[in-house]
Amino acid sequence: LLLMSLLLGACSTMPGVPVQLRPAQSELLPFVFNGRVATPHNGERTSAGVRWTHRGVEDEILLLAPFGQTAARIFSNEQGVLLEASGKEYFEQDAETLTERVLGWHLPLSGMRYWVLALPAAGTAAVIERADNGQVKVLRQDGWEINYTRYATEMPNSLPLRMHMSRDGMEMQLLIDEWEI
Repeated sequence: LLLMSLLLGACSTMPGVPVQLRPAQSELLPFVFNGRVATPHNGERTSAGVRWTHRGVEDEILLLAPFGQTAARIFSNEQGVLLEASGKEYFEQDAETLTERVLGWHLPLSGMRYWVLALPAAGTAAVIERADNGQVKVLRQDGWEINYTRYATEMPNSLPLRMHMSRDGMEMQLLIDEWEI
């Protein structure tokens, strides 16, 4: 009985499942996350569930209604961006133009695929402010300011869980519930 209680006590102090960390380099690895996005629109705050799958040059973003139904699907690849919503399909060369036209707010997809990982997007200058623990606190790039307010752990390369993005009066809050890297 004493041996069994010692073994059970030892098991309870073992570390849990390791937290996934973001890539150290700015090269984008495939990722998937589930979360929520909220943005002010026409004087009201709109929100939706979000599931984002990134693979190579392809991104698929599902915007989900409260009970999990797909309200809109955004698919991006080298040919352009397709948005499906309310039984209709819309196509543009970039996500910013397309989401502004169809949804009323623009999604900076080319930068966001990096910013969700707390990395600067490739090809343009960025200003980064870090917290005392080395985590990115604020990232400014392409006119956007991204404030990271919560991470999975205190480790410098932990994945972000909450960020607030703003540019020219446009605001967006992203809350990430689950990561797969």
